[in-house]
Order: sequence, then C-alpha cells, then structure tokens
Amino acid sequence: MRIGVPKEIKPLEGRVGLIPAACADLVRAGHAVCIETGAGEQAGYPNSAYAALGVTVLPSAEQLYANAELVVKVKEPIDGDLRWLRADHTLFCYLHLAANRELTERLQAIGLTAVAFETVEVNGALPLLAPMSDIAGRLAIQIGANLLQQPQGGKGLLLGGLPAAERGKVTVIGAGQAGGNAVLMAAAMGAEVTVFDRQRERLTAMRALGPNVTALYPYAEAVDRAVRAADLLVGAVLVPGARAPHLVNREQVRGMAPGSVIVDIAVDQGGCIETTRPTTYAAPTYTVDGIVHFCVTNMPGAVPRSAAQALSAAILPYVLKLAGNPHWRDDPALARGINVERGVLMHPAVKAAFA
Repeated sequence: MRIGVPKEIKPLEGRVGLIPAACADLVRAGHAVCIETGAGEQAGYPNSAYAALGVTVLPSAEQLYANAELVVKVKEPIDGDLRWLRADHTLFCYLHLAANRELTERLQAIGLTAVAFETVEVNGALPLLAPMSDIAGRLAIQIGANLLQQPQGGKGLLLGGLPAAERGKVTVIGAGQAGGNAVLMAAAMGAEVTVFDRQRERLTAMRALGPNVTALYPYAEAVDRAVRAADLLVGAVLVPGARAPHLVNREQVRGMAPGSVIVDIAVDQGGCIETTRPTTYAAPTYTVDGIVHFCVTNMPGAVPRSAAQALSAAILPYVLKLAGNPHWRDDPALARGINVERGVLMHPAVKAAFA
C-alpha cells in the first residue's frame, strides 16, 4: 500500500506521524512510504533520515496526498489538509469529532474512511491515546507551575513550596492516564494534591503516589470545595469518543482565588470546565474572572521529539494492519476506531453527539 505522512500544519505543531524507524519497518513489509518535505524536522528527523531508509520525500502536501492511499498524521485535518483529502483515502489520526461538528460534516462530505487514534480500543483501554495522555498530564503540571509565577499572570506561588512557605494546592478531576500523570508530577514537586475519580482502583493507585496525595470520590460538595481551594486545577476527564461533560461550572471558577490557574486537558473533547475554550500555542492562555486558563488543543506538540517517538511506537502495529490486511475491519480494536466511513458516522459516541 502507498502510505503518506504529511507535515502537520496546526500552529506550532512539531510532531510527525511516523518517525524514520517506523517507516523503515513499513518499507521492509513491502509498502511504499512517502513523507512531505520537512514533516519530521521539528521532531529532530530531517528529510535525509527518511530518505536513507527508502522513504520518498515529496515537495508538497498536494503531491503527498495525491500519492497516498493511507494517510497517517497526528492531529485532525484543518483547511490546508482537507483540500487534498479524497473519498478513496483512509485517514488515520487523532480526530476528536464529538467536539467539532464542522470537521465531522466536512469529512462526511468528502466520503473517506476516518479511523481515530482516540477511539481504537483494546479491552477497555485506549492504547493510541495513552502515550499522548501521559505527556499531556505531565505537561499540565509543568505548564501550570510556570503560569503560577507572577510574570505569567499567576498568584506568584512556588507550587512545591519551601521551608517557611506553604505548598501549592493542586486539584485534578479524573485519575485516568492524563490525570494520573498530572498527579504523579504534582506530587513529585511537593504540592498538596487532591484527585477525584469514581473508580476505587484508580484512587488506590493515586494514594500510593505519596502522603501528599488525597484521592476522593467526586461527591459534588467535595469537588466544589477542592476546586475553590485550588491554586492549580487540572481537568482530565475522558468519555471515549464523546464530548467531555462539564464538571466544573463558571460559579466555581469565579470562587477560585485570583491568579490561580486552570489547565483543561479535556479541551480536545470540548473541555470539562465550563469556562474552557480552545487555544493554540500561538496564544495559549486567557483569563476569566481573574483565573488564568491554558486550553491548548495539542499540548504534546510542545515536545515533538518525545511525542513522535512515543506515538510511532503505539500506532505502528495498527498501521501495519491497515496497510497489509484488506480485512482490517475484522480487527475489533480498529473497528472501534472507525469514526466515519464513506460519509456515514460509525462510532456510537460520535453519532450521539450530533443526534
């Protein structure tokens, strides 16, 4: 099969769908792989690294899409990508369609098959979302700690505290892959961390991270109290394929102290905090009622080398299935990943979002 890896064009997005080593495995499997010039540069992989392994480097997006049957990219297609997509393409990338009606309708109109990384599911786990959730959770604390500094608009708090100075308070909503990594980082920095989840095994795992972690069931009163007390609030709720529910409302945000920070990792799926709206790394923050919000929709794009390596390792087995088996739809994990096929919405949660 002809596999194409386009250059990501979302603002300040440096990831690449497949690193050279992953492309080499596809070439060895008998596939023709092409990549758009410069696609890997920001992740530390120049054109020459691909060409040396038998990958064809093409000079434009137009030529890349024209040559490809299977398109493997990172983020959802935007205008510069959509103009080249065709009905005979299979698109494999993050999509987050439940929060994006315009993109959903455009993909339907094109009539292609779109398989979303975030809905490929194996025994209840999301193996292609997991590595980026790991990164987003860790970045949420790194970025949040920086935004708490006074020059960034924050309250001027050192998140981990120090002798004679109080520790910062971090509240994390959701203890899944992203939330769990946020708790891990915040606890390691010495903050006082409160995390909420409904699953007891997750609460047990969070509590085991250290004596400065309190893991609680999300009773409304407990969440309200922890949100208002938080110096840094991290939203990390995921319903696979569906729009994220709003679990923190505007009044609760208003009740936080001025200069506090919100990082909503769930922004890709619409956000789990009422005051969330999507931003990019070009203009990553905004302020609502004195609270600094960071709601970038491609958080792992800030660390493209680490992210590209982790993503390639996760998706390569599925790329091999998509490219090498005409009956790939019989694979239960990939079947769950199909969001759109020939203009028809397939994933139940995506269909429900637009019912």
